[in-house]
Amino acid sequence: MKYLLFGLLMAAIFISCDNQNESSDIEIVDEDRSAAELSYIETSQALLQALRDDNPTDEYTQKLANVSQADLNAELQTDEEKLAFWVNVYNSYIILTLADNPDLYNDRNEFFKKDQVQIAGETLSFDKIEHGIIRNSTVKLSKGYLPDIFPGEFEKEFRVEEIDPRIHFVLNCGAKDCPPVYIYSPETLDEDFNQVASAYLNRVSTFDIENNIVKTTPLFNWFTGDWGGKDGVKDMLHQYEILPAEHEDVEIEWKGYDWTMDIDNFG
Repeated sequence: MKYLLFGLLMAAIFISCDNQNESSDIEIVDEDRSAAELSYIETSQALLQALRDDNPTDEYTQKLANVSQADLNAELQTDEEKLAFWVNVYNSYIILTLADNPDLYNDRNEFFKKDQVQIAGETLSFDKIEHGIIRNSTVKLSKGYLPDIFPGEFEKEFRVEEIDPRIHFVLNCGAKDCPPVYIYSPETLDEDFNQVASAYLNRVSTFDIENNIVKTTPLFNWFTGDWGGKDGVKDMLHQYEILPAEHEDVEIEWKGYDWTMDIDNFG
């Protein structure tokens, strides 16, 4: 009997370990390679890995700051490559910047619009990375409905061709209610975005079946146009099984958003 109990205990331990590994899909970067040996996408991954492991980051930030725009552009050809790189960069520099000076978060509007991220000879704001490059030159406060008709040359060179609304569930702006930080690769981007979006939305959403009301993240409200309007929002809630298939005419309510600073939110 005691051997049976011991076997069951060990099985439970192994299952627990497997589940922990599955729940953390952060890619482990080969730390034996120097920054000089890495591609620029790999450098963005290694930077995020170093932050997660509390290791030095200077060799990665210097490489990203000094790369020529031509060399960076030559590597970032597809939307998947651009998104993996720029999401990793955005999340990394949020952590780096606020770890160095957390008081900047006292004025979040100024924090996001200030030029402070050095990439390829340019100093960029977090707004420029998110709304200019990742959201294809979309006006920040337009809920996703207005294009920026005066984008800069750097922005036009590196921006994605099509907006992927799932980026709102992978970008971490340093607040407690932001999605957790993962490391992204172009090769697995679609699958990873789906997994992270599903986990985040299921965590922050509730469906009141009796009153036919879904309460979910205000990110949907702030960027409604990225989903093509409220019908697109409902489609995503159905896709990730927040809403059962038979519930179409549902009322949506937005939850609050906790802006308490949290820069240790790794998945």
